[in-house]
Amino acid sequence: MKNMNYKCLLMVPVAIVTLALGSCNKYLDYKSPSNLSLAETFEDVNYTNSQVVGIYTDLTGPSGYGRQLSIYFPLGSDEFTYKSSSSFDPSATYAIANFGAGKESTVLYNVMVQLYNGIERANIACKYIPASKLYNNGTAAQKQALAMYYGEALTLRAQFYYELIRHWGDVPASFIPAADRPSNFSGNVNRDSTYDRILSDLKLAEDLVPWRDAIPTYGDFRITKGAIKGLRARIALARGGYSLRNDTRRMERRADYLTYYKIAFDECLDIINSGKHGLNPVYENIFKSLHTSTRYDDTYELMFEVAMFGQVNDSNLGSLNGLNFVGTPSWGTDGGDLAAVPTYFYEFDTLGIDSRREVTLSYFKVQTDATKTHNQKIVTGAASMNIGKFRKSWTGFNASITSTYGINWPIIRYADVLLMYAEAANELQDFSGSISPLSALQKVQQRAYGSNPIPTTPTDHDGFFNAIVKERLLEFGGEGIRKYDLIRWNLLDTKIAETKRKIAQFAIGSPTDGNPYSNYPDYVYAVDTAFSNGSCANESATLKMNGGGPNAAFFKKSSVTSAPAAYPVRVPWRKDAGTYTNGILASSYLFDINSGYVSRYVQNAKELLPYPNNFINENRGGVIQNFAYQ
Repeated sequence: MKNMNYKCLLMVPVAIVTLALGSCNKYLDYKSPSNLSLAETFEDVNYTNSQVVGIYTDLTGPSGYGRQLSIYFPLGSDEFTYKSSSSFDPSATYAIANFGAGKESTVLYNVMVQLYNGIERANIACKYIPASKLYNNGTAAQKQALAMYYGEALTLRAQFYYELIRHWGDVPASFIPAADRPSNFSGNVNRDSTYDRILSDLKLAEDLVPWRDAIPTYGDFRITKGAIKGLRARIALARGGYSLRNDTRRMERRADYLTYYKIAFDECLDIINSGKHGLNPVYENIFKSLHTSTRYDDTYELMFEVAMFGQVNDSNLGSLNGLNFVGTPSWGTDGGDLAAVPTYFYEFDTLGIDSRREVTLSYFKVQTDATKTHNQKIVTGAASMNIGKFRKSWTGFNASITSTYGINWPIIRYADVLLMYAEAANELQDFSGSISPLSALQKVQQRAYGSNPIPTTPTDHDGFFNAIVKERLLEFGGEGIRKYDLIRWNLLDTKIAETKRKIAQFAIGSPTDGNPYSNYPDYVYAVDTAFSNGSCANESATLKMNGGGPNAAFFKKSSVTSAPAAYPVRVPWRKDAGTYTNGILASSYLFDINSGYVSRYVQNAKELLPYPNNFINENRGGVIQNFAYQ
C-alpha cells in the first residue's frame, strides 16, 4: 500500500496551461492569449510540461471521463443500463444509453467539442516539441523530458480520436494545428486511415516514454510505456473488429483484420514479459485506489487512470453511478443512477465464489434509520441493483458534500492486457508466446475464484472465444468496456436479444422451456442492517433476508407470502423486472418504448451516434450525417 497525492502533481502546473491555449468553445477554435510565442513556450521544459498537462485536463469534467464518457456513453449492453422517464427526450443524457440520442443533443456536441479541444492541444504539442532546440540539441535530461512529453501528447491525441471514432465513425481528422490548416471546415475522414495513423503514432510514442518504474512520479495518472502499449493493443483490436459503415450500412470488418490482432498480440506480450505490471490480488482494491490518495495497488494493475479524485468539478463518478446513498447521516444522498440488467447477477457463478460479483453489483442501498443517526442498508430489487465499484463512502468526503466530488476513472488495467492477449492469440492461433492464451485467461479467473476451482474452459477456437466474451463481461462490468467489445465482435444485437430473452424468462419465473430462473423468488423479505463501510464481501454477507444471505435467498423460491415479523420489508426481486399473470408478461422494463431497456436500439443503424446539428453547421456542410439520422 502506498500514499501518493498524485492529483496534486497534475494540478500544480495547471495554472500555466493557458499560457498558450485558451479553452475552445467551438470545433477546433484556437485563440492564444499568451504574450509568448508558441515556439518560445516549447523551448522551456517546465512550460512544455504545463502544455502537456493541459492536454490531460481535456480527459476530465462532465463532458469527459468525469461523466459522459464514463457513465452514460458506454451504457446499452448486457451489464448496466439507465432507465429513462415515461416520456422520451432525444436531447437528454438517458437517450444516449437507450440508443435514442438526437441530432439536437447539446450533450453530444459538448463531448465532441472537448475531444477536439484535446486534439488541438495535442496537435500543437506534437508540432512544436520535436521542432524545439531542446528536443534536438538540449542536455540529455532535457531531451529525455521532451521526448516523454512528445510521447504523452501523441498518446493522448490517439485516445481522443479513438473516442470520436468509436462513437461517430468517420470523423473529421487532422494532425496539424488549426492555425496551420488552410481551412478548419473538414469533412468526414475514413476511420481506417485515422486508426492507422494513431496506431503509427502510438508505436513512436512507446519508444519515447519509459516504463513506469523509470518515472515513479508519473504513477498511473500520466502515461507510461505500459499504458501506451495497452492502448495500442485496444485500438488495434477495434481497427481489426467490426464497425458500422455508412457506405454499406452494415457492420463489417476489413479483410486484413488479422494484421491488427497481431499488433495487439505483440503489444500485450511485451507488457506481460516486462514484469512491470501485474494483477492486484484483491479485486476490490483496484477500485478503492481510484477514490483516494492511499493506493492499494502495489502490483500496478491500474496502468492509466484519469486523475480527478479530490476535484469537485472534474468527476461525477460515485455521485451519479455508484452505490446508492439515500439521505444518510455520513454520506448524504448520492449514486444510484445506473442500474444493472437484472439477470447480470446470475451471470456470475451460482455459489457466490466469484469475488467480483459483490464488488461489481450493489444489491442494497444505504439509508438513514428512524433516528436519522445511523447508516442502514436495505436490499434492492433485481432491476434496481447499482454498480458497486464507485462508492462515496470510499472517498474522504462526507454528507456536507452534496454535489460532485472526485473519483478517478480507470482507462486500462493489466487484466485487460491478459484477456486481450488471450483473445488475439486465439484468433491468430499463435501459441508461441511465453504464456498460453488459456493461462492468461486463467490468471484472471484465479484472482476471482481464489482457492476455489475455476471453470473449465474449452480450448477450440469458438469455445475459447466464447469464454473470453463471458470473462470480459464478468471482469469489466461498469468500466465502460462492454458495449464497445460487443460492437467490435459484432455481437451487440445478439447479446441484446439474448438479454431481453433472459429478462423475460426471469420475470415470468415459471418452469417453461427449461427456464433457468424458475426457482428464484418473486420477493425477498429483509430487515435493515447496519452499513459499516467494510469490505464488499462482508457488506453483502451481512444482509439479513428470510432464507439466508444472498447466496441462498436469491436462489430459491420462498413459501412466504407476507412479510414475517423478523423481516418486515418486502422487496420485489423477480417482480422488479415485470409481472406474469394469466400467461401475459407485463414489463415496462422490457416493453416501454420510452423507459424500457435499450428501447431505441436498431441493428445496423444505432451502433453510431448522430453528429450534433451544431457540429455540422459549424463545418458548413462538410460533415455528412451518419445515415441512421439523415
